[in-house]
Amino acid sequence: MKESLNAPAGSPARRAGWAAMTVLAAAVVVLTSPYLTLDPDVFLEPQKAVYLARQGSLFLHVAGGVVALALGPAQFVSRLRRRFPAVHRFTGRVYLTGALAAGVGGLLLAPTSYTGPVAALGFGTLAVLMLLTAVAAFVSIRRRQVDRHRIWITRSYALIFAAVTFRLWLIVLRMSGVPFDDAYVWGAWLSWMINLLVAELVIRTTWPAGGRPERTAG
Repeated sequence: MKESLNAPAGSPARRAGWAAMTVLAAAVVVLTSPYLTLDPDVFLEPQKAVYLARQGSLFLHVAGGVVALALGPAQFVSRLRRRFPAVHRFTGRVYLTGALAAGVGGLLLAPTSYTGPVAALGFGTLAVLMLLTAVAAFVSIRRRQVDRHRIWITRSYALIFAAVTFRLWLIVLRMSGVPFDDAYVWGAWLSWMINLLVAELVIRTTWPAGGRPERTAG
C-alpha cells in the first residue's frame, strides 16, 4: 500500500490501483442497479418498509451514487483529460450532479438506519461530506484552481467509493465473527473514514504542498 501511494502518477502501482478501483466500482454498480427498479424484492429485508416509504429518496441516492461511482475512475485518467477536455468537462459535470444527488438522498435516508442512531450518524456524516466535497470541487474549478479541484475530486470520490468499501467491511467483519448488526454500525463509519485517510495520503504524495501554490487553468 505504501509503495502504491508513493508511486509516481502513471507508474505500474498507480495503474494497478486504478484498475482495482475501477473493477470494484463496476461490480457495485451492477449489484446496486436493481434498486433503481424500486422492486421490493431486491431491498434489504430489515429496511424494506423504510425504502417503500421513501422511494424518492432511495432512487435519488442510488441513481446518483451509481452515476458517480461509474464515472469517477475516468476523471483520474490524465490522458483522457488532455486529449478530450470537452468530454472530461461534460462527464465531470455529470459526476458532480450524481454526487450531489447521492448526498441529498443519503441525507434523507440516514435517519432511517435500522441499526439505530450510531449508524444513522455515520451515514448522515458521509452524506454531508459528499455534498461539501462536490460543492468544493465545483467552486474550485469555476475559479480555475485546477490542483485544488483535483484534490477535492479525490476526496469526493473517496466518499463515493464508500459504496464499495461498506460492502467489503461487512464481509470482512462478518468473517471475523462480528454479528451483522454490529458490522453494519462499524461499516457505517469505517467505509468512509478509512477511504478519506487513503485519499489524504494520495493527496500528500501527489501534491506535497497540498495544492499550493495554486495552478490555474490557462
